[in-house]
Amino acid sequence: MEELRVLIQESLTGELYQMTAGGPRRKDSDVRLKVRPVMLRDRLLFQLESFRGNQVFHRNLTEEEALEAILEAMAGFRQLSVKTRRFEAEATVSKKGKVTVRKRKTASDPAKAVPEALRMAHDRKKKYILEEGKPVPFLIDLGVQTAEGKTVKSRYDKFRQINRFLEFIADVMPILPKDRCVRIIDFGCGKSYLTFAMYYYLHELCGLDIRVTGLDLKADVISRCSGLAEKYGYRRLDFLQGDIADFEGEDSVDMVVTLHACDTATDHALYKAVKWNASVILSVPCCQHEVNRQIRNEVLAPALKYGLIRERLSALVTDSVRACLLEEHGYETQILEFIDMEHTPKNILIRAVKRKEKEAQRTVVREMTEFLQVNTCLQRLFETQEHS
Repeated sequence: MEELRVLIQESLTGELYQMTAGGPRRKDSDVRLKVRPVMLRDRLLFQLESFRGNQVFHRNLTEEEALEAILEAMAGFRQLSVKTRRFEAEATVSKKGKVTVRKRKTASDPAKAVPEALRMAHDRKKKYILEEGKPVPFLIDLGVQTAEGKTVKSRYDKFRQINRFLEFIADVMPILPKDRCVRIIDFGCGKSYLTFAMYYYLHELCGLDIRVTGLDLKADVISRCSGLAEKYGYRRLDFLQGDIADFEGEDSVDMVVTLHACDTATDHALYKAVKWNASVILSVPCCQHEVNRQIRNEVLAPALKYGLIRERLSALVTDSVRACLLEEHGYETQILEFIDMEHTPKNILIRAVKRKEKEAQRTVVREMTEFLQVNTCLQRLFETQEHS
């Protein structure tokens, strides 16, 4: 496979137009893989777009990560097509792993030359999971789209946020069970833009058997969302009024979502998710006041005297503690950027996926919190569980 590695490595530059892998060897695997360069914050990455049934998954990887991911994926494909500014190539892989590469120079045409930064810039139309120009009923009712499906200019950031969230959902979808109904709870659902989007994507577009409950404190919000769910015929989507900490009545949940649940409400949601042994947790924390009130450290005192620094450091510490505690309780946890920092500083998403093996991963979170003289709500919840 060395010849294939050399071809892929040579192709992964800013001069790549597109790389496509096809001819799947198994019916249950990806049917196609597309690779193209993208510029994100002046950094060259490679977007891998894989297709499985009617599902599409996206990953933005560095050159090294993309190389290994494509080579791994090629175990399930028979051919690879590459088109760059300098050359075009076709590679075939036999059942026994023999690689044949045919390569030719691309005919140069100065009139068609496009500056590299211009070609990859994100001012071109981005392909979203919820397509622009295609009317979606809940987006219209929530004021994100017009009746014709055009994104309302003042709501375009919300449209991007919804699609970004659906990309995270698409990434974890293979983990969710396919042989039974998937139970999902959205804690602190609010106006439920993302709750409706999640239901629409998983059930209406992907055909997954799901039952989703949105929970929020505000009665008027719950009433409106319930009315919209009934209007759309979303029979497996319901909304309840209540407090996250007091929510009961479930023995097992597959995925817990908590988006902008304020302060320690996020901790109660994460704690319940772990108790339910949820396979997937997606959390966008908000208003992390608890640590801000507690944090003390002589070494950091010169920085902590500035309110803005104290607030941001407290938020980062809070979410770091949450991620570490989830690791300790058997989850593979990542902290990811939800939306661009230019739109909101509250842009962190905690994604946790239950490990298959039983062993939890020990961290030094206690040493860190003792150093900063803080004790978070999630720590106390887990300590209470251990002592009960």
